[in-house]
Amino acid sequence: MRVRRRQRLRRKEINAFSQGIADALGVDPFRDRDDIDLAEAEAWRLLIADNEVRGLVVGDRPFLTVRGLLAYPPARRYVTVDMGAVRFVYNGADVMAPGIVDADPGIAPGDLVWVRDEKNRRPLAVGEALISGPEMVASEHGKAVRTLHHVGDPLWKLDEEPKE
Repeated sequence: MRVRRRQRLRRKEINAFSQGIADALGVDPFRDRDDIDLAEAEAWRLLIADNEVRGLVVGDRPFLTVRGLLAYPPARRYVTVDMGAVRFVYNGADVMAPGIVDADPGIAPGDLVWVRDEKNRRPLAVGEALISGPEMVASEHGKAVRTLHHVGDPLWKLDEEPKE
């Protein structure tokens, strides 16, 4: 995967993306920085800080990538899965409701969320909620989160490739 159309953002644009992430996750990773780039890679729109892909833009909604979640641990919009579901989520599967042990009660359908494991509480994936947080925990069947980005996918590996 190649990064294309990389351009440095203005402070006003950076603050808008940062505010969107702060509203969603409760962390403010980019505020008052002036070295954030917006780029494209295949279908992704990426936010690059310190030469690492730290954020992505889905539609017009900014969100952190898994690497961004590791760098700036959030307290909101989490979905916790049991350890039996980890290997499936790690391989890019959508998150099924029976594997969910906890979820942020503030999650609404359509929200961008991050998925973590119950033991280590480390991010595994980023996805879009298909049902609300309380429904995720209560439901015993069906899909709860459509996975958009996960550990080990091409977007994750983009930061491991040698820089030119």
